[in-house]
Amino acid sequence: MMKNIGKMVSFVLLTTMLVGGLVWAEEAKKQPVGKVSIEEKQFGLILGGSMGTGILTFEGKDYPFKLKGLSAGINVGISKMSAVGEVYDLKKVSDFPGTYTKFQASVALGGGVGGLHMSNEHGVVMSLSSRTQGVDLNIGNMTGVTVTME
Repeated sequence: MMKNIGKMVSFVLLTTMLVGGLVWAEEAKKQPVGKVSIEEKQFGLILGGSMGTGILTFEGKDYPFKLKGLSAGINVGISKMSAVGEVYDLKKVSDFPGTYTKFQASVALGGGVGGLHMSNEHGVVMSLSSRTQGVDLNIGNMTGVTVTME
């Protein structure tokens, strides 16, 4: 029985890595159409929240935006996240606002580095590198972030 469970776990892990690799390879083919920088404060005790600001650079212009979020999962702490990254599949600025979803698992004690991959209902994708300061524990955390233009 233990051998069967081990085989199943190995199969699931291998499948997950292959699918993840295919998604990454597909994204690697695309060219970014914009850049984004975000400053966000995160807080939580079981349920978490976040609020922040950012700048979208698209077609040579800067567009300020605000973001608010709610997360569910094991979420404890207070932290500040700074993120920069690239924007994909954005055809017009009016498609940038919306609700972005992300899945993450991270721990930050003092300072942590991570990555986020989020998309909204218009198909716009943000691929971000982040740095977190403070104390933050997120496990199995599904997060929705609402972006509104200023």
